[in-house]
Amino acid sequence: MDPNLQYWQSNGQSFLSRLRLWFKILDPSSVLSSQVSCCIMHRSISLQYSSVHPDTGGVISPLSHLFLFPQVVASLLPHKGIKPALFWQFLLQTYCAGFNHANRNATATKDNKTSMKQSILIVGTVAYSTFAGALPQIILKRFRLIGAVAETFSRSLLPVPLSACLAGFSVMVVRSEEADNGIRVFDSNGNAIGVSKAAGSKAIKETALSRAALFGTTAAVPTLLLALLKRAKFVQRNPMIIAPVRHISTAIIFGLMIPVSFSLFPQFGKIKKESLEEEFQSLDSNGELFYHRGL
Repeated sequence: MDPNLQYWQSNGQSFLSRLRLWFKILDPSSVLSSQVSCCIMHRSISLQYSSVHPDTGGVISPLSHLFLFPQVVASLLPHKGIKPALFWQFLLQTYCAGFNHANRNATATKDNKTSMKQSILIVGTVAYSTFAGALPQIILKRFRLIGAVAETFSRSLLPVPLSACLAGFSVMVVRSEEADNGIRVFDSNGNAIGVSKAAGSKAIKETALSRAALFGTTAAVPTLLLALLKRAKFVQRNPMIIAPVRHISTAIIFGLMIPVSFSLFPQFGKIKKESLEEEFQSLDSNGELFYHRGL
């Protein structure tokens, strides 16, 4: 049996088991390690899966788990002007697009035309998402909206669905080649039996939902927390406490939501044979096939 499939089947059958597994994989001691152990021990396996791409075998930078924190916090801050908002959104959306591309399912055969198309899609996604992410600040400054209601909508309410939608949008566009070209599907023994566009579409949708949950929750919870704190007399007498609470709560929620969002769907997803293309219907299987979802 393929070791990747066997490992995730035995450790990721339920949400809680996947969550425990991701907490181990994202443990700072394994993230900051520069070596990939080949031992059979569970700790060494966790280190391997946090540092090696399961499709290509390429090394994933250990700093990739840490680099996003300041960008997420800064992108959700209420900026004084449009340029700072665009700058931080550009950094955030560039990283997200790069992360989505680096952690895609990379098993489908690609040619030069496909690579060029993918590069154009990535650049377009970053440009569009940067502008859209700064939209709350643009609305306030360009249209000169005033009043408590308009400011609350632009600074507190709009960023929540906007962050979730842009995160999902980035996954859908950057990884669209998986739906166009298909991804490999496996039987229960881990044997590759073909390439399916239906499995590719399902993998993209699941990852987009998990990414939307990550960024949407990160934007929503600190906003709700601050709304409650502003009613407290202590905070009203000390308004300077609001900024550090916003920064710290955003970083904490984002850090906690990373393993939660990664655990929403199995790393090796299941798909019924009936949901695949016609060429898979004649296969002698138990009705379920597997695919690597990507991250």
